[in-house]
Amino acid sequence: MSGRLAVVGLGPGDPRYLTPDAEAALGDAEALYGYGPYLDRVPARARQSRHPSDNREEGARAVAALRHAAEGARVAVVSGGDPGVFAMASVVLEVAAGDERFAAVPVHVVPGITAAQAVASQAGAPLGHDYVVLSLSDRLKPWDVIARRLQAAAAGDFAIAIYNPASRSRRQQLADARDLLLAHRDPGTPVVVGRAVGTPNQQVTVTTLGELDPEQVDMRCLLIVGSSQTRVLRTAGRPDRVITPRRYPG
Repeated sequence: MSGRLAVVGLGPGDPRYLTPDAEAALGDAEALYGYGPYLDRVPARARQSRHPSDNREEGARAVAALRHAAEGARVAVVSGGDPGVFAMASVVLEVAAGDERFAAVPVHVVPGITAAQAVASQAGAPLGHDYVVLSLSDRLKPWDVIARRLQAAAAGDFAIAIYNPASRSRRQQLADARDLLLAHRDPGTPVVVGRAVGTPNQQVTVTTLGELDPEQVDMRCLLIVGSSQTRVLRTAGRPDRVITPRRYPG
């Protein structure tokens, strides 16, 4: 088998977040597959074909990329952030394992900096202790599963990184999630809202759970909801920093 496939994490946006391993995998590829806006972030290279697709075509994208690799090409499937976090790595591996046509295709997952890491770094250290990562999208799992996991994370006093908090068609989920969390968290709990972090349009704001306005959140946002120990450090002459201490009481 001369062909191979790499699932590559592009990080949150700015090229400085791209790891050397990811840069090497992209440079080695003869063909790139991915969601169109993510492919647009990869500079064009001579003799390298590009195959954009819609974000609702993940399975078909994986099949097409694996078929291309099985024909002998060096292929990269790109994802924003880390390919193993709500992205293409699991899709590609599942398709590869379930279709004998692709049994001999080597698949390598190249990690990337996640949105949660990028947003946390801009705010300080809100994920400094145990935390949970959740997606509010109910496109691939039912809302009752999301609600149950939110309640468990809140009851366990984890900080929570929330992916896919809202979209044009999903406006109620974040309001419902906020209400579920308020059943377990003080309204003054710090919340970090990171929008388009790693791009020229980056915005990072700090609010509270009680004052969080779902109408100000869209699909380009990631939220970090603090635990009972998360606090905002305010020092004259310095930006506010949100931290969750590593030491837990008791």
